[in-house]
Amino acid sequence: MVDGAPLRKAVFLDRDGVINRAWIKNGRPFPPPSPADFSLLPGVAAAVRRLHAAGYLIVVCTNQPDVATGRQSREAVEAMHAKLRSWLPVDDIRVCYHIDEHDCTCRKPRPGMLTGAAAALGIDLGRSYMVGDRWRDIEAGQAAGCFPILIESDYSECRPDPPFIRVSSLAEAAAFIINRDTHNESSAMPSVHGLRVKIFADGADLASIERLYADPIIKGFTTNPTLMRKAGVSDYEAFARKVLTIVPDRPVSFEVFADDHGEMETQAKHIQSWGPNVFVKIPVTNTRGESSAPLVRRLAAEGVQVNVTALFTLDQVREITDALHPEIAANISVFAGRIADSGRDPMPIMAEAVEIMKARPKAELIWASPRELLNVFQADAVNCHIITATPDILKKLELVGKDLDQFSLDTVAMFYRDAQAAGYSIDIGRCAAE
Repeated sequence: MVDGAPLRKAVFLDRDGVINRAWIKNGRPFPPPSPADFSLLPGVAAAVRRLHAAGYLIVVCTNQPDVATGRQSREAVEAMHAKLRSWLPVDDIRVCYHIDEHDCTCRKPRPGMLTGAAAALGIDLGRSYMVGDRWRDIEAGQAAGCFPILIESDYSECRPDPPFIRVSSLAEAAAFIINRDTHNESSAMPSVHGLRVKIFADGADLASIERLYADPIIKGFTTNPTLMRKAGVSDYEAFARKVLTIVPDRPVSFEVFADDHGEMETQAKHIQSWGPNVFVKIPVTNTRGESSAPLVRRLAAEGVQVNVTALFTLDQVREITDALHPEIAANISVFAGRIADSGRDPMPIMAEAVEIMKARPKAELIWASPRELLNVFQADAVNCHIITATPDILKKLELVGKDLDQFSLDTVAMFYRDAQAAGYSIDIGRCAAE
């Protein structure tokens, strides 16, 4: 690494089962028995070239314990890697030849191969990815601070702990990586009209709701007691019924305000009666931390459309998803913005939540509590179904795709106008005299 050079992004790849065909024995993957048996999986060459062309360093990190146990020679491994280098634009190959009993720092799930490559090549681990097909790969990526991506397999072994996202192949992983970073880094963002994620307006001002209902970009509405209190709403049901006269044909969520699950159930059934487009917001727990999953199960079984809110963890997503009825529409609101407030990247969590909720095809995931317009495109990148947005964020939709040179000039002009309007001045003569 050259001192002072900017850190680069990388994609770390496991080898067997990700790049080349693994040999499956008793439900577990093993390396090819010889260099003659070493061959790329379909689509791998194109995926790696695509990633390399997009500016990612490609680093292979592979455990090869068969060398330590005597089942394979180091020369055979090196011959396979010579083939690999001739086939693919690989920047580095890191190999651990140890077994667990050696207690080394390089054998995955420990992150030594990744951190060693990062130090040698000047890699920014926080902007990099680890793609693997086993729990060891995912945990190594997590430990190194990379974004972990699991290629699905039917191996008979333990599953990694989240967060991570699942894909079916390296080609799909490459598409996800490039799409995610394009959203994060591109100076010309895609059109709002090209988004797959649905935007729901979040608020409690009737005039604003009426104005936003006229905008076809807005696909639904949410509110909560906190927003209603800030808006000066004094009669909950009267307000809700006014909203439903304005919005008769798009989803609208209204929240229960009890802390006892029995009272929540009574309120939920009454709120549901207000209209066929009503979703009833149920907090994931009450204030005593008691799960609302049994209540959600009862309501869903009776046909109540619920929007279970204030979820932060994937365990909560699993529990609530299991409680939903497969034939009844529902929402699960994960507070991605508040997760980000804790210093955690919400994208792997939201991507995994999408996968979990596939068990309930009529349920939709909501990216709740967004903090900025970028969150809309992040939600779209992980295939989240819905994102809520406050009026402040919605106002910024007009900035999507704005020329950054013009944006810079507008900002400079704003500073100048504000300084002039404030009447600021500097007495140059007095300063010179001093």
